[in-house]
Amino acid sequence: MSTSRTVLITGGTGSLGYRAAEAILAGDSSWQVVITGRSPVRVHEAAHSLGDRAVGIPLDLASLYEVRRFAREFGEHQLPPLHAIICNAGIQIVSGTVLTIDGIEQTFAVNHLAHSLLVRELLAKLQAPGRIIFVASDTHDPTKPTGMPAPAYNTAWDLAYPDDTDGTSSPGPTGRRRYTTSKLCNVLTTYELARQLDSGTVQPQITVNAFDPGLMPGTGLGRDYHGIQGLAWRYLLPALTVVPGINVHTPRRSGQALARLVLDPDLATTTGKYFSGHRQIRSSSDSYDPGKAEDLWTISIKLTETP
Repeated sequence: MSTSRTVLITGGTGSLGYRAAEAILAGDSSWQVVITGRSPVRVHEAAHSLGDRAVGIPLDLASLYEVRRFAREFGEHQLPPLHAIICNAGIQIVSGTVLTIDGIEQTFAVNHLAHSLLVRELLAKLQAPGRIIFVASDTHDPTKPTGMPAPAYNTAWDLAYPDDTDGTSSPGPTGRRRYTTSKLCNVLTTYELARQLDSGTVQPQITVNAFDPGLMPGTGLGRDYHGIQGLAWRYLLPALTVVPGINVHTPRRSGQALARLVLDPDLATTTGKYFSGHRQIRSSSDSYDPGKAEDLWTISIKLTETP
């Protein structure tokens, strides 16, 4: 069967994105998969290992110019029509403040702002029925026992241009809090875009959902962890993936759950929801705050406006 639909997965060179691509290709032969990554070599190697229905296209989410260029040139790759977008790529900076080329704090820029821009830029190319999935994290919910600091959302402007107060040289809560806050932004964006799509003010017949893959120890997200924390991430926590009833999974298992949000016909009309693995659950109380959602949506557009 020839491919008739394309799914775009950011951050597809390893771990969750790669495993989701693998599961989609195995689950339905009508899909072509496009994976992205910062390294041209790694993204093409990953696509090659996935097979002839996978294409790798480099994308640096730390540059708004590169996001716009990618979206503008996406239609030039002679792919089947775009029917799904998985916003999966993410970073966590353990210590210090890193700014993008646009002068924006990098965790917020990559995990939220670039994906928000990418989706808006590609909406005109996304064919109905279409699906958009933002990969979030249960770390956005302070009621969950994740061991991560609670998000701190004041305004999107403050997240883009933070006023650092606790130093930049040693590991501390700031980097991890920026990560959890960026994951809250993913959920807020999911719900706001779903509302707009459902109201018909944007592209109709497109669903938008958020996905929590659970803790996936050993993956590159914790590449900057050092000492005991690094040891636990790489060697101790992976042992918990075999323990039932806790939200710790292998990338393969979480990738299969993520692929379901693209493939499952029973989810064709499900939108504005939050999934933890295969389960639809409620997200944090802050994620349903309309004021935060409006602030994030409005400021994100202003931050990504071309000069």
